[in-house]
Amino acid sequence: MTYENIILDKDVSIATITFNRPDALNALNNQTRSEFGLAMADVDADPSIKVVILTGSGRAFVAGSDIKELQETTPFDAHKIVRLGQIVAEITKPVIAAVNGFALGGGCEIVMACDIIIASDKAKFGQPEINLGLIPGGGGTQRLPRLIGLCRAKELILTGDIIRAEEADRIGLVNRVVPLDALMPTVKEIAKKIAAKSTAAVKIARSAIDRGVQVNLESGLAYEREMYSLTLTLEDKAEGVNAFIEKRKPEFKGK
Repeated sequence: MTYENIILDKDVSIATITFNRPDALNALNNQTRSEFGLAMADVDADPSIKVVILTGSGRAFVAGSDIKELQETTPFDAHKIVRLGQIVAEITKPVIAAVNGFALGGGCEIVMACDIIIASDKAKFGQPEINLGLIPGGGGTQRLPRLIGLCRAKELILTGDIIRAEEADRIGLVNRVVPLDALMPTVKEIAKKIAAKSTAAVKIARSAIDRGVQVNLESGLAYEREMYSLTLTLEDKAEGVNAFIEKRKPEFKGK
């Protein structure tokens, strides 16, 4: 399929989706949202793809919503807008954000829905919706407190302040910060490392983590026990154990 505002590249087991409206700082319009949803559905359905990387072209990852379209958005329309963060959170494969530049508003919300977040030293983050008389509508009020704590999240959302990558790293919003020219090599190295693991075990681990943070500790531990027991039935578990004993590299099949 041909996309106008998205670039989809598949390299063996890793797919890279690039937001590509550089003249508009990759602002999210309806077409971009639709194309992103289609691209994510494509990679999720492709059995050869084990890890997905999200990034942006030019100076931005995604600098928020397209203000011109937002001007005409009604409350009824708001319920129909595709929530890209939710698409990211629901995909069955690990997603790594390679944040090259501005990640504001909806862009920051997409980033927060990813499994791993690597930022360049040029990246900036924020939820500036309050400056337009709005609030975050794509998960910002829910994911940001879970990542950086209640008070810090309230400060960012209520002031609309934009922070640099170093500050985002300090408060726990990102995994790490690297020079811009090292961003994609760093992210691809992580992606390759994950892609070499059992896709079945990776999927189960993500489920245990994501579900666990939404419930109390006792319930989370109970779910973890169920998921651990499930991994004991995997063919990949037998292969991993045998490979360790035989001192060789495992050949996982995702089963």
